[in-house]
Amino acid sequence: MAYCSRRAVVPEADVTYCSRRAAVPEVGVLRCAAADVQPCRSARGAPAGMEARELLQELCGSLRAVLARVREGEPGEGREPFEPPRFWDALGQAFKEASQEATKLSLAFSRPPLPSAENCRKLSEDVQNAILAVATVYYWLPKGQGTTLRKMVRDATTEVLEGMIQLTETILISPLGSSSQEQLISTGGVWEACEQVSSLPRDNQAAVVSALSAFLGVVKDAVEEMENALVEERDPYSDIIEDEELGFRGNRDTYWSEADRKLLGSCMGLMKASKACLKKVLSVVKTYGKADSPEQIAQLDDLADIANEISPSVDELALSMYPPMNHLAVRLNAAKLASVLKKVLEITKTSHVCPPSEESWVQFLTGAVDHNMDKIKNFTQGEL
Repeated sequence: MAYCSRRAVVPEADVTYCSRRAAVPEVGVLRCAAADVQPCRSARGAPAGMEARELLQELCGSLRAVLARVREGEPGEGREPFEPPRFWDALGQAFKEASQEATKLSLAFSRPPLPSAENCRKLSEDVQNAILAVATVYYWLPKGQGTTLRKMVRDATTEVLEGMIQLTETILISPLGSSSQEQLISTGGVWEACEQVSSLPRDNQAAVVSALSAFLGVVKDAVEEMENALVEERDPYSDIIEDEELGFRGNRDTYWSEADRKLLGSCMGLMKASKACLKKVLSVVKTYGKADSPEQIAQLDDLADIANEISPSVDELALSMYPPMNHLAVRLNAAKLASVLKKVLEITKTSHVCPPSEESWVQFLTGAVDHNMDKIKNFTQGEL
């Protein structure tokens, strides 16, 4: 058995979380996270500061163990039907209590005198219980609700755990009984992480919309940056003074040649097609996306997974477009991006988010990708 609190024991086969203020119902998946959480041992006869440090170090180790399990663990499907309202209420309460326990822990070590041994143990236990509650509720969310949604909830959960670990470590490295700027910042970090729960998407459709919006923002920035670079006719190294020993600064490697610029036009066309693709996919997921059936949820996850590859592919192409250009590298990066875009369009076309009325833009963008890729191949034929 693994220790949870003075009044709660966590069996290996079935987990029941208990606290003074809120009970989290049974869930059979946290045993891996709770197994490494050890009880706070007393250090009778030890100076208060030494015992406090030992307890905080122990707490840190326990929190790291839970964090590792959350990062690696898989959810159980549960013995009872998943109830979204119950889940979100419990998650909100768990995050709220974690925030409160962070505040109590920080205040207790912000000014003298140090908390007594008994109070220190109780503070540590309360933090452990609050973090176990957060992790336990996270495990309620089955994969069947969507991997995109679950990843966002897991990320929010790990941020709370990481914030609490950082706070505990900050208290440990600071003079006990004194509040440092780092401790205040760490406490605020836990608060901020806990407040995220109110803005988390409530189903997989909303989660995929959030993910696609983030992807689109990154691609928009990349396109804008490259457009600005192309518009600027001045020498990007014009602020470097000529040096007699180094030679004339006007190295051709710092400019785009005429051949480069012809190739760049088609590359920009491909980058703009990436932006248009994400924009249209985001629009149809908002309008037609549903998370009412396993098939719909899986289709949304497939879309999010492949769309996640667009931004890195755009970045790789953009980096290869700066002088001095390697035309073969540009061609290879463009081909990779074109392949990703066509996969996104194909998955979109065959999913529930694309009724017949939306198929025309899928065909148009597919043609735009092919057109720009054909031009890139023609411009780089001599590089093969």
